[in-house]
Amino acid sequence: MLFSSISFLFYFLPAVLALYFLAPKAGKNMVLLAASLFFYWWGEPKYVFLMLFTIAFAYVCGLLIGRFRGGKGGKWFLALSIAGELALLGWFKYAGFFADTVNGVLGGTLPALHIALPIGISFYTFQTLSYTIDVYRGTVKPQRSPVKLAAYIALFPQLIAGPIVRYSDVEGALTDRRTGLDDLSAGLTRFVVGLSKKVLIANQLGAFAVSLRGCGEDSVLLYWLLAVSFTLQIYFDFSGYSDMAIGLGRVFGFRFQENFRYPLTAESITDFWRRWHISLSGWFRDYVYIPLGGSRRGWARQLRNIFIVWMLTGLWHGAAWTFVLWGLYFAVFLMLEKLWLQRYLNRAPGALRHGYLLLTVTVSFAIFNANGLSGMVGDLAGMLGLSGGPLLSEKTLYYLSGNAVLLVLAAVGATPLPGRLWTRWTERAAGRKIALVVQPLGLLALLIVCTAYLVDGSFNPFLYFRF
Repeated sequence: MLFSSISFLFYFLPAVLALYFLAPKAGKNMVLLAASLFFYWWGEPKYVFLMLFTIAFAYVCGLLIGRFRGGKGGKWFLALSIAGELALLGWFKYAGFFADTVNGVLGGTLPALHIALPIGISFYTFQTLSYTIDVYRGTVKPQRSPVKLAAYIALFPQLIAGPIVRYSDVEGALTDRRTGLDDLSAGLTRFVVGLSKKVLIANQLGAFAVSLRGCGEDSVLLYWLLAVSFTLQIYFDFSGYSDMAIGLGRVFGFRFQENFRYPLTAESITDFWRRWHISLSGWFRDYVYIPLGGSRRGWARQLRNIFIVWMLTGLWHGAAWTFVLWGLYFAVFLMLEKLWLQRYLNRAPGALRHGYLLLTVTVSFAIFNANGLSGMVGDLAGMLGLSGGPLLSEKTLYYLSGNAVLLVLAAVGATPLPGRLWTRWTERAAGRKIALVVQPLGLLALLIVCTAYLVDGSFNPFLYFRF
């Protein structure tokens, strides 16, 4: 079940809200857990049992780690937890990729594995890992209520598309939380804004890219438009889903961390990854990079650690060599910035720094979005003018002219400018009074327009099936 679906918006969510706010305080976690399991079952009936097993495994391991923490037993149960969680993730997500790679490289005869990927397995696996690791570190206490731990891991607002919520961020809220009118208003506002980003901008950019792919042209401009449109699409899609998750979390009394902070306005790759998918980059920093030694043991170790983290980051996004190369591509630029490039960027004009960031990121998402290694080579060759096609073509210009307004709106919407203008306007007394009427009407209008697109059966892809 997708947030951007009629069944979620007008059946599931209203029913859950009614049950949740009618339930006594002691029953609210149970309502959320039941709703979350139903939400997951709707799209993955058989894999809901895999998630329940994962929850039970994390629960038992957490108790055992807490019981024997400080001794060898604690280390052994932590190792069991990590190995078990990663074994499940590895089997369902990477076994087929490994078999295909071995057969392709070594000419082996391993049987082809066609294993369906459980939606959201990378997200909830990382959440359970952070829980057991934090219990071992002593930063959180083992959760003795299976309902509370299950509600945390399976919580439907962030279950299938993040952000990756750490147990330490919601530990208190699982026991005591309240939703005031301000929370309800702010949460629903954030949800509608996120829904609009997904349906009205990301989906339209995706439809534009599909049209470009199918138009039969191979101009240089077409390949660049494909890369730019996908970069904007995945930003609005992913940040839109994060907005919806954060908004729903607030409605139910949780405060999730921000996952995006206008990453396309960054001026270096280092800064970009402080702003893009913040929960993932923070997870790898705290649970992989720093335990490996971080930057504390000399340049050679630091560069090795960056390489490892970004190879794993690429694999986390998908079981394909294009994702591995995408991660290593960022590793190279991060290494270069650490070694010497950042010094020159700091002295360069802002426009040059920003141009470097946009160019680097756009090329990265051409790699990310490619259809296999051959497709990646073809797309990059096309962007460099090596595919034999013309620089421009009439058909490409036709598609560009028909979607120019969409691209401009997306580019402006990816900056803080709209929010700053709204803030400045509402800081004035007259603006605040008008906003009291305009904002709810505007949100209602956005919801109606989004609903119209969804009822019409418009293009509505789910980009996170690989995660």
